[in-house]
Amino acid sequence: MDIKKDKNGMVRITNSVIKFADTSTDLMGIFEEGSKNRHTASTKMNSESSRSHLVIGIIIESTNLATGNKINGKLSLVDLAGSERAAKTGASAAQLKEAQSINKSLSALGDVIAALSSEQSFVPYRNNKLTMLMQDSLGGNAKTLMFVNISPADYNTDETLISLTYASRVKLITNDAKKNAESKEIARLKGIIDKLRRGETAEEEEEAAKA
Repeated sequence: MDIKKDKNGMVRITNSVIKFADTSTDLMGIFEEGSKNRHTASTKMNSESSRSHLVIGIIIESTNLATGNKINGKLSLVDLAGSERAAKTGASAAQLKEAQSINKSLSALGDVIAALSSEQSFVPYRNNKLTMLMQDSLGGNAKTLMFVNISPADYNTDETLISLTYASRVKLITNDAKKNAESKEIARLKGIIDKLRRGETAEEEEEAAKA
């Protein structure tokens, strides 16, 4: 999986497919399709234990009909698989390998959060595919919210404390989030450039601008 950032700082996956949604129903259908690709398995602690993370990226673009100005942004919904201990889950050999990958990625995410919360000059995003995918959701021009599911059982106190400590570090991240906006004129010029790249004429666009 080739993960890169575009000129606007947005994370993109090479050769990935972007699906368009005009309604909330369309969007929910895409959510469900993505969820079906997530691998789950039964363990002693969870009958539907997530064996992978789920990352859904929603690119949103809105146009002010009065001014023609455009605002765009990206909403990333990330459902992290939980860190787990083999002694409690009774996981099989294959599941143990999955757990190792999950724990490794969560550890890498923890390193990134620690670097961001302490305002270090270097942030190790490239240490894991997960942190590379989440790069535009954690640092730079982003706001981050983390919701933690914890168990009320005494048996899981250690896991609960680890999860809460993990989340408390996220609260220390401070970014200067700014609106991604462009004027009507910039949007028009971009439209002309796109048409020229496709070998089309831009006469209609130019006539509309003169009018």
